[in-house]
Amino acid sequence: MVETPAKNPLFPIFVKLHTLNLLLVGGGYVALEKLATLLINSPDAKIKLVAGIISNDVHAVLKEHNIPFEERDFEVRDLEDVDLAIVAINDGQISSKIAAACKERKVLTNVADQPAICDFYLGSVVQKGNLKIAISTNGKSPTIAKRIKEMLNETIPDEMEDLLNNMQRIRNGLKGDFTEKVKQLDAITSVLIDNKNKKSVFRTFLYMLSYIIAILFLMIAGYYILSALL
Repeated sequence: MVETPAKNPLFPIFVKLHTLNLLLVGGGYVALEKLATLLINSPDAKIKLVAGIISNDVHAVLKEHNIPFEERDFEVRDLEDVDLAIVAINDGQISSKIAAACKERKVLTNVADQPAICDFYLGSVVQKGNLKIAISTNGKSPTIAKRIKEMLNETIPDEMEDLLNNMQRIRNGLKGDFTEKVKQLDAITSVLIDNKNKKSVFRTFLYMLSYIIAILFLMIAGYYILSALL
């Protein structure tokens, strides 16, 4: 009997973070990474940070983006009016307690390095203008997600934003009901995958596949080299 390959059960959504209240707990390197990810993707995100100790680098980002913060340990009252929470501290026990408090108050939570108690993950993101692609490995390998992100960034042309703008103008000028407009847009965009381009699409696929295989080889080789050294 052939086993059905496991599938990623996560449901991908794009959140309007500027309309929600987000609490970030932590003031060190991990919190700095989370802040960078949030601000790159949602510059107008409504963030509040709480941490017992806040590094100079985090302080600088908070000041630059006018983000409110309190330099003290997390308290349950911090969850008032909060929609999402990100816990970015190095203490697993405290992280679990904060996550439990969030769950009790139905606040969706991401906990750094503890996927089992996360309600959502922050995946690798590819962005070319208004085109945004989120990549998830269901927490199995953030490194692979990062490499695929780099590959897509190189593969997708910078002119994608011009294409999107042109398609918007075309869509706004189309006549007919929704179904008819979809048919017309399908016909217009079919050039992206027609027979003339199948060879180039196939080459791109082979490039991506060879890239991933090379990454896996380097990871395995690195493991054995480190094992030998130890």
